[in-house]
Parts: sequence; C-alpha cells; structure tokens
Amino acid sequence: MTDRFSLNRRALLGALGATGALPWLAGATPAAAAANDLVVGVPDNLTGLDPADVNDTLSQSACRLMLQGLYGFDKDMKLIPVLAESYEADADAKVFTFKLRQNVKFHDGTPFDAAAVKANFERVANPDNRLKRQSLIAMLDRVDVVDPQTARVFLKEPFGAFVNTIAHPACMILSPKAIAQYGKDINRNPVGTGPFTFVSWSADTLRVKKSDGYWKPGLPKVDSVTFRSVPENGARIAMLQTGEAQFIYPLPPEMAAVVQRAPNVEIVDAPSIIARYVSMNCMQKPFNDVRVRQALNYAVNKEAYAKVVYNGYAKPLDAPIPAQLGFYSKQQPYPYDVAKAKQLLAEAGYANGFETEMWAQNNTLAQRGMQFMQQQLAAVGVKVNVFPLESGVLQDRIWSVQKPEDAKIQMYYGGWSSSTGDADWGLRPLFWGQGMPPKLYNTAYYSNPEVDKALEAAIATADTSKREDLYKQAQAQIWKDAPWIFLGVEDVLSAKAKRLSNLYRIPDGGLLIEEAAFS
Repeated sequence: MTDRFSLNRRALLGALGATGALPWLAGATPAAAAANDLVVGVPDNLTGLDPADVNDTLSQSACRLMLQGLYGFDKDMKLIPVLAESYEADADAKVFTFKLRQNVKFHDGTPFDAAAVKANFERVANPDNRLKRQSLIAMLDRVDVVDPQTARVFLKEPFGAFVNTIAHPACMILSPKAIAQYGKDINRNPVGTGPFTFVSWSADTLRVKKSDGYWKPGLPKVDSVTFRSVPENGARIAMLQTGEAQFIYPLPPEMAAVVQRAPNVEIVDAPSIIARYVSMNCMQKPFNDVRVRQALNYAVNKEAYAKVVYNGYAKPLDAPIPAQLGFYSKQQPYPYDVAKAKQLLAEAGYANGFETEMWAQNNTLAQRGMQFMQQQLAAVGVKVNVFPLESGVLQDRIWSVQKPEDAKIQMYYGGWSSSTGDADWGLRPLFWGQGMPPKLYNTAYYSNPEVDKALEAAIATADTSKREDLYKQAQAQIWKDAPWIFLGVEDVLSAKAKRLSNLYRIPDGGLLIEEAAFS
C-alpha cells in the first residue's frame, strides 16, 4: 500500500474561507439529507467492482457493500466466519474443508453453495484470467464439491495462512450465473450475497440499495449508500458541513482539531495496520552494511516523526509489522541516539556520512515525510536527495526491474497494509528473499536465509503455536538486520455526522457499512 492522501493545503484553506473558519463554526445550518440514505465522501474514483481485479482499498470497500467471502473481518480486523460456518484443515495445511451457511441466495436469486465457491476460487487462481489478485491464491490446486454445503479446497503446497488469505476482499464470492452472463463486464455488474444490491456506477458515483432478501435479519438499516468521489479534502469537509455527506475520509491530520469543533460532527480516530517505513537497498553500498542500516534507525526520532508528519495521529513502529496483525511480536526499540548513529557509521567507514537518494509518491503527506527524513539524517552527515514521483512513474521504476542487481532504488519511503490480518502478508511480500520486484514488494532487496526459512515454515503449517514461534523468530532477526528504517503506524482519520453510528473504517483503511444506522 502506498499513501494516496491529497493534502492540497491551498485548496483546503480556500474551502475554509478567508477567516480560516469552517462554515458550521460560523453558525451555518447543514442542509437536510434524505432521512435514511447514506452518502460517503471518498478521495478517489473506483477502479472496478470485481474484487479479484482491483488493487486499491477503496474499490475493495465498495465491493464489500454487495459481496461477501467465506471469511471476513470485524471492525478490529479479527477473523470471523461469514458465508462459511466453520472449517477444518489437515495437518499438512494442504486440504481445507469448509462447511457453508445454508439458505443464502445471491441477489439474482441463485443459491450460494459449494459450486459457487469452486467457480470463484478457481476463477481467481487461474492465471489465464489475468486477474490482479491471482497471486493471493496462486497455491490453489482445485476445489471439490463434497455436497451443496461442503467445499473441500486442495492446495499445491502447504499454506497455513489460507483462511486469513481468503478473508481478503479479493476472495469475495460473485454469483456464478452473473460471471457467465457478464464475462469481463462483471467488473461493472457485481452480483453477490451482501447487504446491498448494485444500482449504478459512473465515473465518480456508486449507488447501491438495501437488499430486502438479505440473510441477516434486521440488516441493513439504511435504505441506500452512495460513494461520491471528491478528491479535494476541503470539498469533502464542506459536504459533511452541509449534510450532503454523512461520512468522509481521509481527514488531513492538521485539520482534525478544527473539524472537531463542529457541533454536529465528530472525528473518528482509529488504529491501523498501515506501517510506514523507509526501505534501504541491502544489495548496494552503503546499505549492504548492517551497521549503516542500524545507524539510520538510531538517527531518526520516531516520536517526532509521529508529531511532525501526522500531527500526533501515529505511533512508532515497534516491530516489522503493526501491533494489530496476527502473530505480532514487539521488539526493543531503536532509541533516538545521534551519537550512537555516528559511532556505527564511523565503524562502517562512513565517518563523514554519505550521499544517497530517496523515492516516494508525490502527495503532500509523503513529501512531508521525506523532508522530515532528510532533516533527521542530515544531522549524522547523510545527505538525502528526495524524489517525489508520480504514482505511475514510481511503480514503473520499482516493478520494471527484472534482476535484483539492476535495481536503481536506494531508499524508498512507503507504507504497507496487510489486508489479510495475518503476519504472512505483512512479512513475506516485504522481507522474503524470493520476494524482490517484480515478484513481490521487497524493495529493500533483503535476503536472510534464516528469515526465509522461518517465513516458509510458518506458512507450511496450520498449527498456530508453531506459526507464532516462527514469526517471532523472523521478526527478531528482521529487526536486528534493519532492512528498513522502522518509522510508524498511522491512525485512520475520518469524520462523520453525529447521528450516524456503526460505520467503521477498519485498520487496513477499508470501510464496513453493513451495520450503519441513523439515530
């Protein structure tokens, strides 16, 4: 995950008016909204409505309105059964048997059953379909229909994180009838079992309506949901003020205190699993020396990072993965110690520091983070030239590399969110020796055989105690090797009308709207 916030301060101040005060603080009366229709102001346009063919968290949230998986997550990212009632795994973590919920139908009237599971899982895993999320369940061999309410999944190789992985939004279940009917156009015609049914989707607006036949009694409690894409932060705040929207995100950290003074609005400050870091190319000098990498961790004040970059709406990252992920293991922090940093640099042969470059996206928040890093590292003699890059350019530079030794990346300021809620997807894409671009997202080009062994063994078993021990070993070694400057875990900031309840922005940044209600 890379940050997509658009903190255009000039436009934001313009939206606040010449006095710098929000209209509601001056006594403006919000326009009345339809009594039971929910409007959500979001920062970007959707990229699609086929959950297996989208990469962004926003589009996944939109799909959650209409679709569901066998498993999912609650508001705290805890794994919960949804269309499955239970599962059993064999000792080798290669065969998973799911007992499915009965008397559930898709919005087109066809029954949800084991045949639907087979059609969906095998569709996603088939590389010929070229779906963006194919890699998530590329280990799938086949799905057998034992009976209408029992699906048995066979994997090509052991994979202990399989249940958490299929709780990812990419594995939500579409109607097989709709897949056959629409083909690739299912991306614009989603049919699922969720609380809302699809109405329409234009460039900047998605509309869904309440599913009267929803299988959960009493839900949903709102009649319709509209996602309205409004890139400008100030404009989204104005929508909330007038009553045109009842929930907006993201909220710029520097505006939280101002917005919080509004009488009919409240800030939603929630913890996240979004880790912020700077990766260092461990295959290149000077970052191939662990002393240099550790030195830069000592050189950065992580508490100041949270205050300066996020206005206090963040916490230091104290492990390779955030605390809310499964199998998290807290590590001993690298304290802010300029003297220690200089000592390690001198021992590594860089007593006078060195010059390097850092890449990141070109949004305001990323630029602020890079500027902070630039200032911090300058104090130990490290000159960092920062390069804010347009998303497409940045992705091309990272993903077009075919051989690790050809990678031009030196330092990369970025972020990652494991939407499976499990340590596997929080560690393996980023620290596995075989996960270097273009395969996965190991932009540190980090490789440690002991870490690889632990990560591979951890997904080769479904035994949670064994997985816990292995991930503990891996995290301790990664922390010691310091392929990243471990920075922080940001909060997810949103704002909502006080009369709205039970709409949650979960730790990976996604939205849960099923239980949303107005008072």
